[in-house]
Amino acid sequence: MVPIANGTEEIEAVCIIDTLRRGGVEVTVASVEPQKLVVCSRKTKIEADHLLADVHQENFDVVVLPGGMPGAERLRDSEPLKKLLHRQAAEKRHYAAICAAPAVVLEHHGLMQGHAGTAYPGHSAKLHDQSKVEDRVVVSENVITSRGPGTALEFSLKLIEVLVSRQKAEEVQKGMLVPSF
Repeated sequence: MVPIANGTEEIEAVCIIDTLRRGGVEVTVASVEPQKLVVCSRKTKIEADHLLADVHQENFDVVVLPGGMPGAERLRDSEPLKKLLHRQAAEKRHYAAICAAPAVVLEHHGLMQGHAGTAYPGHSAKLHDQSKVEDRVVVSENVITSRGPGTALEFSLKLIEVLVSRQKAEEVQKGMLVPSF
């Protein structure tokens, strides 16, 4: 599941959604706003499949948070998303975030405790564990984080590797003409 909000970073959101679908992952896009249509950080409009309020009690293999400001703050302030993320953590299911979202959402809600991670340079200092903040993508048990728009494809391929297989990730990589990840 990929939650989106007004102010979400569109490169990250669309890259994650598209790449996961290429990898055979069923992706639910859910708006934390009262409507399905969101206006992203660069004014691109994306229509979600559902409102988060209608699907937050479902089980998801992964919840992937795109970054962008003020989108990450709107994700952080969504009570249904907070509950869903805490349930993912309690049940040892995957959750992931890129750009500002690891610090603004996950760290804020205590979901990075015991996990190394990375985030956008302007936000990475907020992460309690600084050991991997310069890495492009970090996998720490069931938590996957990445730095920003320029790492979104690598992040998405890593998600396919974690959720499906390395072979499927490499197949998608080759089909998209990505040199490596």
